Amino acid sequence: MNDFAAIDFETANRHPSSVCSVGVVVVRSGVIVERFYSLIYPQPDYFEYWNTRVHGLRMHHVEDAPDFPQVWEQIEPLIEGLPLVAHNAPFDSGCLRAAFAEHHMDYPGYRFLCTCRAAQRAHLPLPNAQLDTVAAYCGYDLKRHHHALADAEACAAIALKLL
Repeated sequence: MNDFAAIDFETANRHPSSVCSVGVVVVRSGVIVERFYSLIYPQPDYFEYWNTRVHGLRMHHVEDAPDFPQVWEQIEPLIEGLPLVAHNAPFDSGCLRAAFAEHHMDYPGYRFLCTCRAAQRAHLPLPNAQLDTVAAYCGYDLKRHHHALADAEACAAIALKLL
């Protein structure tokens, strides 16, 4: 697969609609042609300890950030017509659907592919199918794990090798 958009969300709390950052990497003809990152003001608008512990984001980081519809307005033309790829796609597709619902937006039925499942199906000689482990196997050094753009870049590298 040579044309796709890798996407990653981070959430502020246990609600999948609480996206607080997004990273998108657009690949065309096997080459990264676009990178997009944004903080997002989450809904519901609070951070839980465990989420912050994972990605380091807090309310003061997003207090002036645009809301999801404003961010999606920028992303939509970048990904038009492309399948979306995520590592653990059920999480990211769930976040996307929930954010659309939270903001009363019509969900256009994006097609998602999962690099985690692809890694599991490939029976790679790895101890697990976590993003950083599979990315390293595919030659990508994930230095900022749980930063949405870094995770989307790692996912793109995996997709280019495995999908």
